[in-house]
Amino acid sequence: MKERQKKESFRLIKKFISYYKPHRVLFFTDMFCAFIVALCDLFYPMIAKNIINVYVPDQNLRMLLIWAAVLLGIYVLKAGLNYFIQYWGHIVGVRIQGDMRRDMFRHLQRLPFSYFDGTKTGTIMSRIINDLMDISELAHHGPEDLFLSVVMLIGSFIMLAGINLWLTCIIFAFIPFIVVFAVVLRKELQDTSRAARVEIAEVNANVETAIAGVRVSKAYTTERYENEKFNVANERYKQARGRSYRAMGKFFSGMGLFQDLLYLVVLVAGGLFFFYGWIDTGEFAAYLLYISMFLKPIQRLVNIFEQIQNGLTGFIRFEEIMQVAEEEEPENPLPVGELEGNICFDHVGFRYQNSDEADQESRVIEDMSLRIDKGKTVALVGPSGAGKTTLCHLIPRFYELNEGKITIDGMDIREMSRYDLRRNIGMVAQDVFLFNGTIRENIAYGKLDATDEEIIEAAKKANIHDYILTMENGYDTQVGERGVKLSGGQKQRISIARVFLKDPAILILDEATSALDNATEMLIQGALEELSKGRTCIVVAHRLSTIKNADEIIVLTREGVEERGTHEELLAQDGLYASLYQYQFRV
Repeated sequence: MKERQKKESFRLIKKFISYYKPHRVLFFTDMFCAFIVALCDLFYPMIAKNIINVYVPDQNLRMLLIWAAVLLGIYVLKAGLNYFIQYWGHIVGVRIQGDMRRDMFRHLQRLPFSYFDGTKTGTIMSRIINDLMDISELAHHGPEDLFLSVVMLIGSFIMLAGINLWLTCIIFAFIPFIVVFAVVLRKELQDTSRAARVEIAEVNANVETAIAGVRVSKAYTTERYENEKFNVANERYKQARGRSYRAMGKFFSGMGLFQDLLYLVVLVAGGLFFFYGWIDTGEFAAYLLYISMFLKPIQRLVNIFEQIQNGLTGFIRFEEIMQVAEEEEPENPLPVGELEGNICFDHVGFRYQNSDEADQESRVIEDMSLRIDKGKTVALVGPSGAGKTTLCHLIPRFYELNEGKITIDGMDIREMSRYDLRRNIGMVAQDVFLFNGTIRENIAYGKLDATDEEIIEAAKKANIHDYILTMENGYDTQVGERGVKLSGGQKQRISIARVFLKDPAILILDEATSALDNATEMLIQGALEELSKGRTCIVVAHRLSTIKNADEIIVLTREGVEERGTHEELLAQDGLYASLYQYQFRV
């Protein structure tokens, strides 16, 4: 167990260090400047000792002024170096933070749907924003302060030993006690810091959900309930943060006590050495100055300990996401090009990842076989939970099959690259998602390099062009977050224009009009029929009136394919489809 933890710690350190590689020139320049600053600090006590012991007693004004000028030069040099450290050192941290955020975002784009099914958006936001902010500070101050502390400790030991070795040994005998104290409290600090991060992520998730659903909470007058729910998460965070600060309080107070005791030992021991004539006045003054410098790195480590702890915790949480397996890709993907759209389900079985294999109710799809010929429109109907939407999500490999295979044009979709596969598939869903931007940008999402003429043509086919022209800014109108400034029908037509622009071989319409009123549905239905021409089209619908003209209708239940045929054939069978149809159109 311990060996595994050591390996994991080594891996994390190695991964963290790897982010310095692109910025190594700037980083090492920053470290060199910090090293020169440390050397400048080490010179000052020796100059002060010579002034007290030699130049002042000898009334050597010339040497006094020379060394005063040297000190002034050192201070000016330090000021310039400190400016570089403060500015460019932080730039290194920000760039590393940016690289990590870039890598996390790219990684999130490649994660499977199942990850997002089980992870709250606010939690992901907390990790990509809050956690990485702390890493930025650690990336700058961590190595720099540790390096400076080591240089100052070693340098002050050498200088102090040059004055009096025995007195120096007495002082440095305190170091092991300080190290042991810090190590003992490290675990508690790490655990409490991580717990606080988990709770603030929950707070962020609650805020994100509450804001996204603010219209629902207002409509149902549940503001008080939302406040109470938020207060519970907020209280848990406060308690977790309180435990973290309690652990920090122990650490800082303990380290402060050690520093005070160390300074007391210096005064008493140094005073005794001076009293017995083992050191002179200048050496005693230099000793006191060096002890101040000796305490400086310890104080620096104490002051940045919270920052180091937060940064390490943030990096661990960053790595937790980076270790989540991405969507698998074949080593040698088949050359796909433009697909024709012959789809075949061959004994397909699927269950969600959190399902119990022994629970038959959890098996969304089991041993399903069916074929959809190119250019045909096939409708999927049936009761909720029969797996209609899941079936549609399996075609673009949003989820991986547990059994069987799906082929398109005779090629197993698992042997294609996901990019090539999804490039040939267009989807229009009930819940339309528009990005915060302009109408033009949202339509162009179907083809990012589309010309204005292509965008306008797609909008015309989707019956939205004329409406767009009535808006003050036309195609440059901002749609708001999730398209909040547009009606449901307008959003749906923009999503249809997006698919027109993409021009895929396979089209999936998942309850595309079920959330719309009848008048709007009639307008959009024409656009969908136009969109379906010449494509393999799979339609999921509860409104049976929208699929009467489908080439084939497949009735799904939890047991699989219950019925299949044209609208007229299924009505003639007088089975489940006929019952559903009669129920919807009963007088």
